[in-house]
Amino acid sequence: MILLLEISLFHEIIDCIYFAYFYFCTPIKQKVKIDTSILSNGIRIIHQQVESPAAHFGIILNTGSRDEAIGEQGIAHFIEHVIFKGTKKRKAYHILSRIEDVGGEINAYTTKEETAVYATFLNEYYSRSMELISDIIRNSTFPAREIEREKEVIIEEINSYKDSPSELIFDDFDELLFDGHPIARNILGTPELVKSFKREDILRFIQNNYHTSEMVLSSVGNIPFEKFRNLAERYFGEVPAAPRQHQRQLFENYVPGFKQVKMDTYQSHCVIGNIAYNAQDEKRMGMVLLNSILGGQSMNSRLNLTLRERNGMAYNVESNYTAFSDTGQFNVYFGTDRENLEKAIRLVKKEFKLIKEKRLGQLQLAKAKKQLIGQIAISSENRDDLMLTLGKSLLLYNKVDDLPAIYRKIDEITDIQLLEIANEVLEESALSTLIYE
Repeated sequence: MILLLEISLFHEIIDCIYFAYFYFCTPIKQKVKIDTSILSNGIRIIHQQVESPAAHFGIILNTGSRDEAIGEQGIAHFIEHVIFKGTKKRKAYHILSRIEDVGGEINAYTTKEETAVYATFLNEYYSRSMELISDIIRNSTFPAREIEREKEVIIEEINSYKDSPSELIFDDFDELLFDGHPIARNILGTPELVKSFKREDILRFIQNNYHTSEMVLSSVGNIPFEKFRNLAERYFGEVPAAPRQHQRQLFENYVPGFKQVKMDTYQSHCVIGNIAYNAQDEKRMGMVLLNSILGGQSMNSRLNLTLRERNGMAYNVESNYTAFSDTGQFNVYFGTDRENLEKAIRLVKKEFKLIKEKRLGQLQLAKAKKQLIGQIAISSENRDDLMLTLGKSLLLYNKVDDLPAIYRKIDEITDIQLLEIANEVLEESALSTLIYE
């Protein structure tokens, strides 16, 4: 056993030396050029030219469910649906067919702070795709019949969440964590409010929240930047300039909470978490690394090894970190048999205690960094995600770090910084807990 441990440690040392050589000594390839500009109306644009037959384009707006007023809960997401239901010159079928007839696809999403409409298509259809998204954003008519029909679709979406406790629990945890604040609101809204939405409500929300200073056009594809900029000016340059005037309500005065809910489920579900660092905080990257170590994407995360591999208590265990403009959230989720719930919670908190009290060794830290860097590098190969990531970065930070710059930021994280972050975010008296049982 001792010999096996020594051999294992030897290979880990060699692995880390190789990583250090590769990372610090291998010449970095020529940086990928990312171009940015601003249209005359304040809309920012960003483009990365790549050698590929497929292209990706989208508009990202700094508007989400937290921007809804009282009585508007769910309307940002509702607009994401009905925006495809007709424009001044197209019916719903023609909107979908415009891209799909040439092998592409169009999609949209809504989060707490963002709304995006985006498409994937062959490079030769850049103009067609950008014109279509411009038409959707600028000229949607929101026909009354389509509004009523889509209400039923969204109500079914809301009901489907009620049948999925592993998804519903995250919305309920938001309500516990951000109690009384707009961030706490369920993105989908409630059936009662969705039923009440009218065309004038939609137009009012768009008027109040779709600001050109908070829009980014993002593109990844094989056309020169000048051509992309000209297309952007042609299709979006005539949008009237409308800078944001109001400020979002800041989240303050967090109070830890504990809640148990009786549910008719086979498993118990649990989320434990705390508020965390906002998108501008210098500790954000350290929090990303800590999340990766505890329960990120990898099967060898500490929580997955503890709950699943060593104790067989959970099929799915994960940790998540979300940074908002003024606050953030870290949480751990797992589902387990009812008789294992208390022990599973103890094991999670034991891992919290260990990472708060014991500094990572240099080998452990180097390995964790390498793992995170690898995940980021691999995810950047998905150019649909890359296009959205570039756009969101420009939207939030008004700049984009290339991969080597991101890697350097990860490498600069120290064991002392991780310890400090762990003690701030995982402080037991500050944790909130929600249990479905």
